[in-house]
Amino acid sequence: MDQLLVVLALLLCGLLAVLRRGRGRAPPPPPSLAMHKITDPAVAHRALVENADAFSNRPPARLHVALAGRRGGQRSENLNSVAHGPHWRALRCNLTAETLHPSRLGGLAPLQREAVRGLVAALSSAPRGSREEVAEVHQHLYGAVFSVVARLCFGDAVDEAHVRAMRHVIQRFQIAIGLVKPFSAMGSVMEKLVEWRRLRRLFAIDVRLKELFLPPIEARRRGAPSPSRPRDDDGRRPYVDSLVDLRIPDEDGGRRALRDDEMVHLISEFLGAGTGTAVATLEWALAHLVDKPEVQEKLRGEVDDGEVSRVGTGMPYLHAVVLEALRMHPPLPVIPRHVHADAVEVLAGGMDVRPPAGDIYVNFSAGDIGRDSKIWSDPDEFRPERFLPGGDGEGVGPLPGPKQIRMMPFGVGHRFCPGVGMAMVNMKCFLAVLVREFEWAPPTGTGTVDLTELDSFFKVMKKPLSARVTRRTKSI
Repeated sequence: MDQLLVVLALLLCGLLAVLRRGRGRAPPPPPSLAMHKITDPAVAHRALVENADAFSNRPPARLHVALAGRRGGQRSENLNSVAHGPHWRALRCNLTAETLHPSRLGGLAPLQREAVRGLVAALSSAPRGSREEVAEVHQHLYGAVFSVVARLCFGDAVDEAHVRAMRHVIQRFQIAIGLVKPFSAMGSVMEKLVEWRRLRRLFAIDVRLKELFLPPIEARRRGAPSPSRPRDDDGRRPYVDSLVDLRIPDEDGGRRALRDDEMVHLISEFLGAGTGTAVATLEWALAHLVDKPEVQEKLRGEVDDGEVSRVGTGMPYLHAVVLEALRMHPPLPVIPRHVHADAVEVLAGGMDVRPPAGDIYVNFSAGDIGRDSKIWSDPDEFRPERFLPGGDGEGVGPLPGPKQIRMMPFGVGHRFCPGVGMAMVNMKCFLAVLVREFEWAPPTGTGTVDLTELDSFFKVMKKPLSARVTRRTKSI
């Protein structure tokens, strides 16, 4: 026992020494506030829509705070972490006016066609499991969607090997950051030691991100003399070019260019969120199609009769299938907010216990809201027909309207996910092709699909989807 105490003491001393050495002039960490959960759609609407200004800040991200400690207090924010204000508006406007503007989404088609060919070829020739024709589809989906998002981000500046390396490190990052606890969950010394090890792993991944992203960033800087000149072969302006040209507010009232570390984190966010949300929803949708062959056949009938280029407007059942997957399994499990003391009363009736005086952290549960039995009939049943005319979800979309929240898979209010348009286009395109080109069935001998959820960085399947995938056609 004495030896164990000595070892723990030495570990704690080492941890404190490392933190002091890396912290420099860093400010103290944020307070550990209690976390409260909101599941009532009406309370969520009152807070996030009617009082959007007061509910527009997120709790501090532990990784960004820890990295700031290693840089003497200098924060490198992304859209998810930055406080609501001029800095956030500059980053958001740059993204939505450029890369993710609705008028630019039509330019995804050539990238999607290339990715679709690769995905179909990969699934057709993928090594099977112990039973013939059984494939685990997650990695194939991730690779295909990531290739589209990476091209939007970097244009033609990176080759396939570089894209593959980026994909691997982004996946590692999402797994690692999903294990990091918020400040409100910090407890014993042992828990802090475990968290320190997790953060150290993230620091190492952060170094690798810089190694992969900074060379193409620097290449675009050298080859970007004018922000108005397209730099891609097909006329698209990559996201990285807009970041090179962007000027954000500085502390002196002027404007400055983004630092390298800020660009790296913005690009990591773009690649990770742009891929992860679509892949999680695609996997859930396919899982339900495997589980409900009658829904799969109905969708296939629509897809076979149409053109994949019309997925945006001409396939209502495809749209309904995607919406139903988003309702039941929102890719963002919770919408976290830092609520100041003067706004806490807005949440009256939405919390089981009355919070103490002062600021609080709140998680608005997108999963619970999407399955609220007061507004959805049979909320735990996968039934895309609810989103067709006459259904209880008629007129409901991926973003809530101004009057009511019935589902919010991409958030709501000022800080809803700006990539919702890109995600919907990608999800419908890939799902249409996968249903047209393949038949999907449970592995032989199982007959069912494990639909257990796991809330990590995204809401994912606890057991990744395995299915018997049989090719229907020979060309696309």
